[in-house]
Amino acid sequence: MDGVGSFGAGLAGAAFDPVSFIKQPTTILRVLSWVFSLVVFASIVNEGYVNLGSERLHCVFNKNADACNYGVFCGLVGLLLCSFFFLLDVKFQQISSIKDRKKAVMLEVGVSGFWTFLWFVSFCFLANQWSRTAPEDLPLNQGADAARASIAFSFFSILTWAGLTVRAVQKYLLGTDMTLFTTDHLDGVAPVTPYPPTTTGGTIEPSDNYQSPPFTEGLEAPAPTYQVPIY
Repeated sequence: MDGVGSFGAGLAGAAFDPVSFIKQPTTILRVLSWVFSLVVFASIVNEGYVNLGSERLHCVFNKNADACNYGVFCGLVGLLLCSFFFLLDVKFQQISSIKDRKKAVMLEVGVSGFWTFLWFVSFCFLANQWSRTAPEDLPLNQGADAARASIAFSFFSILTWAGLTVRAVQKYLLGTDMTLFTTDHLDGVAPVTPYPPTTTGGTIEPSDNYQSPPFTEGLEAPAPTYQVPIY
């Protein structure tokens, strides 16, 4: 993963590097997903409906309005989600709480996986309805290019959102970098003796392994003997 620290990001409060951020695979996939969503949305809105000799507009996908509505929904919400998570990626390094970072990554995993599934449904749905569209329903081949573009970029969106899901799962599995919290006792450092040896004239006097506790030297003096006087 790119970066070090908690859930793939650097230390909280570190300086933001836009060049390295743009070069990250997650950022590239996010931008591509945004572009693909825009193409699907714009293609259906602009040329996804045709007028067949009446004032009523019909969807180019077998006159099924649900197909056009579903494609517009996936494209529009996909745009919003890409924008939201792009801003979250920018601000992610400024999140100091590990719990908040974990929640953000879990949200990204769930949303990316779910939207990958929705794009798969969109691709299958639009392709199926387009295969059932009769040529006479599209005079002068109106809206055909928009329909093909919507199907193609729905398929491309499956790939980019699946890539975002994989990256989010990797980020979640990375978790917290425990090297940020290592201490000396984890490195096999020898324990420090409670009473270091004393020095006399610059030389270190050897000391036994056992040392008496402090303030007990004067308590072990021999008791004076009592002599009975002789009369």
